[in-house]
Amino acid sequence: MEPAGPPQEVMVVKLGGSTLGSHDTTLSDLVTLQRRGILCVLVHGGANVVTKWLERLRMKTSFVKGLRVTDAETLEVVVAILAGLVNKQLVAAIEGQGGKAVGVCGIDGGLIEAEVKNADMGYVGEVSKVNPAPLQAMLGVGYVPVVAPLSIEASRVPGENGFILNVNGDTVAAGLAAALGASKLIFLTDVAGILDGSGELVTHITRQEAHDLIVSGVASGGMIPKIEACLSALPSVSVARIIDGKAPHALIREAEGVMEGTTISA
Repeated sequence: MEPAGPPQEVMVVKLGGSTLGSHDTTLSDLVTLQRRGILCVLVHGGANVVTKWLERLRMKTSFVKGLRVTDAETLEVVVAILAGLVNKQLVAAIEGQGGKAVGVCGIDGGLIEAEVKNADMGYVGEVSKVNPAPLQAMLGVGYVPVVAPLSIEASRVPGENGFILNVNGDTVAAGLAAALGASKLIFLTDVAGILDGSGELVTHITRQEAHDLIVSGVASGGMIPKIEACLSALPSVSVARIIDGKAPHALIREAEGVMEGTTISA
């Protein structure tokens, strides 16, 4: 008998690479929410860990608008670190705290398909299709899916090996949230939220205002794909927010309706 699909109340959480290893309460919060019956999907980054390993291997790396340029050799390191080291460390930590988790990447079960839109970026894809069935099955039997941001190339020829693509974790989180009809899409970062030109927190922002922040350069670097991901998930997702993941029990407070950080609306 196949497990029943989960209800629509699913929270998709993106754990930024900048918060990995910061000893915050995110993973213990996830275990607490799981015990409360709240369904969560955790999408993780790991750019900082990948960069450290590339430096150890004396491999150069560069970013364009927050996205890593990924040649064939870099892709091998990305896959090893994200789908291997980082993903399994997170699963082990959740299990170690009494939770139930399964680690996957976007390649597994054809979860995420992507297309190369800019050849200059190398093996970097943009999400074109999401198959939420594997996540629904895991959620339906009580597990937290922990998802590494990799994908299979959508244009692969049937019967041949598909190409693996590196996909931005923020984009993956948005695609999964939209496909699952998530009640919330939450980005955990190392800052309070989106800041304006004077460095003050913006508590609520519209689509046009978010676009203006990017064009003006006020929003830059890794914040750009987060904002764009929030906008792409709306209106399929009820709430899209960017909050400080290092704040104690930020995720529990979010689930309880405490409105901190920045809310982005359509």
